[in-house]
Amino acid sequence: MSALFMICIVLTLTTRLAFWEDFTCLDVSQCLLNKAILQCAVKYLESDISGCLSQFLALGTKANIWCGKHLKMTLMSTEESQEEEHCDTFFQLLLDLFSFSAATVLALARYPVSDDKLLIDIVEKYILEQLNLTKDSISEVKRIGSLGTEVVKVIQVVIDAVIRLCGVYSEAVNWKFCDANPEEEKSCIDFEAASNMSHVSNITKCAIEKLCELGILAANDGGRLVTILNVSWKGVVTLLQLGKGTLAVKVNVADIILNLLSLVNESLRCAAKAWSSSLKETVSVTEARRTFVPIKFYLVNAVKISSLYPSQAYLVYREITHCILIISTLKISMSNEELMKTASEVMTELLEQISMDFLKSLLNSVQVKLELKLRILDWLFTDESNSSSDNGGLSNNCVITPICQIVLVGCEDMPGARILLLGRVALFLNLLKYSLDIDEDVKLGMSGKLGWFLDILVDEDVYSSILVFQIPELYGSGKTVEIDWQPMFSSVLHALKTFMIVLSSSLAWRELESFLLENFFHPHFLCWEIVTELWCFMVRYAEISVVNGIIDQLCSLLKLVAFSESVFIPGSAMRKMARAISRILAYGTQSMVDHVYRSIVDDNRSQLSSLMCVALLMEGFPLNLLSERMRSIAIQRICTDYFGFLESFDDKLMRVCNSGLYGVPVFTLSASLQSVQVSMPEIDAKTLKFLVTISHNYRNSVDQLTKEHYRKLLSETLGIISSMKHLYAADEMEEVILELENLFISGPTASDTQLYQCKPNLALFMAGLGHMEITESDKSAKCCAVWELYHMLLREQHWALIHLAITAFGYFAARTSCNQLWRFVPQTAALSFDLVSGNEANVERFMSELKAFLEKEMAILTITPSSDQLGLLAREGLMLKQTVRKISEIDVEAVGVGCQSMEIDEENPSNKKRKLPDGISEGVELLQSGLKVIGDGLSRWQQNHDANELHDKFLTHISHLEDAIAQLVGLAGSG
Repeated sequence: MSALFMICIVLTLTTRLAFWEDFTCLDVSQCLLNKAILQCAVKYLESDISGCLSQFLALGTKANIWCGKHLKMTLMSTEESQEEEHCDTFFQLLLDLFSFSAATVLALARYPVSDDKLLIDIVEKYILEQLNLTKDSISEVKRIGSLGTEVVKVIQVVIDAVIRLCGVYSEAVNWKFCDANPEEEKSCIDFEAASNMSHVSNITKCAIEKLCELGILAANDGGRLVTILNVSWKGVVTLLQLGKGTLAVKVNVADIILNLLSLVNESLRCAAKAWSSSLKETVSVTEARRTFVPIKFYLVNAVKISSLYPSQAYLVYREITHCILIISTLKISMSNEELMKTASEVMTELLEQISMDFLKSLLNSVQVKLELKLRILDWLFTDESNSSSDNGGLSNNCVITPICQIVLVGCEDMPGARILLLGRVALFLNLLKYSLDIDEDVKLGMSGKLGWFLDILVDEDVYSSILVFQIPELYGSGKTVEIDWQPMFSSVLHALKTFMIVLSSSLAWRELESFLLENFFHPHFLCWEIVTELWCFMVRYAEISVVNGIIDQLCSLLKLVAFSESVFIPGSAMRKMARAISRILAYGTQSMVDHVYRSIVDDNRSQLSSLMCVALLMEGFPLNLLSERMRSIAIQRICTDYFGFLESFDDKLMRVCNSGLYGVPVFTLSASLQSVQVSMPEIDAKTLKFLVTISHNYRNSVDQLTKEHYRKLLSETLGIISSMKHLYAADEMEEVILELENLFISGPTASDTQLYQCKPNLALFMAGLGHMEITESDKSAKCCAVWELYHMLLREQHWALIHLAITAFGYFAARTSCNQLWRFVPQTAALSFDLVSGNEANVERFMSELKAFLEKEMAILTITPSSDQLGLLAREGLMLKQTVRKISEIDVEAVGVGCQSMEIDEENPSNKKRKLPDGISEGVELLQSGLKVIGDGLSRWQQNHDANELHDKFLTHISHLEDAIAQLVGLAGSG
């Protein structure tokens, strides 16, 4: 009789004897018998058991069922009613069973996939019962006692064996048959191969589902089952890679991803609850890593699964994006809580990159259609409830949001949750930063969300946070990753500039250009600053031909919007254009600045040229960047015009002219001194005499328009004098001081509210008094006048004027030879009042506040926002949002009344184009009409006369003009 036959007989008999279905009690002798049977059977597993696989599996199946039920009975028994010897004997039996199971599964992997229907059923049942027992044992491992550690170790071996079996079986199956057309299945697919494929799929499906359950149990254990956690979820990922994607039909991949996301969310909730309720000291790096490392592990596995099955992952894209958004929001909130800054750094280091990989696994997949990818972007970055809502008052969310509230926001509440606004902003910025390896079509969709981004920045809470928050930023990759804290505003610019570089060689570049053009005149100053900075970035790094074209177009636009009425209005289109050009030129080359100056300031000194020149200089045109020769010519011209104006100044001419343009040389010189600091000794006492004259004329003027222009000249002249230190030594300075004291304090104009606008430049003038000799005496009219003027400035309570007045007094006090500084400070100075009561005031308190102010001015700025500061900024942001909304409403009406209708995509508000300022479209139309008239005239000329050299020159210039106007037409159309 052969050994194989003997083994079969032994197994058949032992299977009948062992593990009988008596579950009323646990008998030690029965355990010992079963233990002996398993030890005997395991000896044969190394032999060739191909002929008796079913007997081994039947024994293992029965043993698994018996042990599973007796495990529950054993644990239900109390220590008093259950002898310890019985428990230990059973747990030893359990260990032997797991060892037997691991050996059985490995032995099973040595043989080909069976096509015997009976054996297939036995194998599948065995795997199921084995994994069920594994799960039950892990769920109760804490109660097993001293042998629990050994049970965990041997269960790992079992899990590894099952994963290996699935891998071996998968390699033996020809998975290409699974792609066959169902209608051709009977003729094309071998039934045996189909049976094998189904068998392997069933085993693998069972293993995946049970390993998921094990992974969830291990995760909820609190860290004691880390090894099971690792082997189970890594096993799930390994098994899902088998079968070339065919498992998607049998396994609910979306549910697996949801399970991992639930583990992430639960971990975040636990951390938020712990840190919100009893946090009294800074979260340590160790504690933070203990919290976030498991979360990273779950996300890593979820990303791998999503990459394998993106179509199934898309089914739960809302849950995926909700989880990523919660992480993004938590990072922002924790980064601005002093005790959680370290946790925010660790969170950034561990979770930022993997979160973006998760999102990109959907956005980059070829299996997900473009329309579905764009739907994800719309879900994340379109929030109609926020853009259309009006708080009707002050913001309620101006303080940092507690993290315990963030984690409670559900997926269904995500679209309208204001609590997640900052998280959306941070997530969008991260998506821009990591956009290099995103598909081209998705980049185009992202560029279409830039308009949404500016709309979100207008929100009062986002606006206030962008200005004051600091967040940790991730730099480097791999082992060289570093964390650097940056102002959130800097992060915004960095992300947008990175996106510009990414799009520079992309089809989406046109979309970005349109965005920059459409928002060139954005009414919100923060958005305008951002857009202008992007223009500057482009000028700094783009090809010179592109830059020159942009600058020429901007200069042409400036000429179109240049009107005398708008040059002194800071918010006018002309001043905005001049401000943008000046900012952009600050990053340009010297030749570029020279080119713009030559094109704007022509030789004939026309009124248009003067207007544009003063507008550019008032907005900071970089005179210091001009070439040395050009700068010398510019300064000489400014001074010549200024002196010419002083010599020809006439009050009668002023009244006759009655124009705001009279006195442009004064404004030009004053503005130029802000751009370039040069010594101008030729500016002498005539300027002081001029100041006295216009002061007299202001007092004597009856016409309000003339009086208003004298006030502007007075203010600008004070600014000029404050830059000329040598003028403070002139004899005429005393007359100027007495005249100012009479004008602002003792004279009939002291109550004139219009003079309030002169006080900023008056403060600059007063600071310069530190450069002159002052005799401290009650009998000195000049000294008394200086005291009174400082008393007036230091009593001002507007925050901007307080800043200017204190700065001026600090500069004066540091340089003057006066010793009795207390005499310059009134008892009722703004900084003398007690901040609590607001009633008591004394000089000592003023000096203390002055010292603190000056020290603060010299200190390195550190941003630590308080709830009060955020509240003030939020209120300011709300007012700005309301202003932007009013401007938008006016623009809509203007479009409907005075311009052609513009088609707007109703489904995508972010694509709405902003209307260009009044006059641009009309001016472009006039240019087109004029060009047509010139063209018609040249045609008649050629018909009636022979073409000559002059005619050819006309044609050449007209050709260039046609190109320039065509570009302007394109710009006007885009706006």
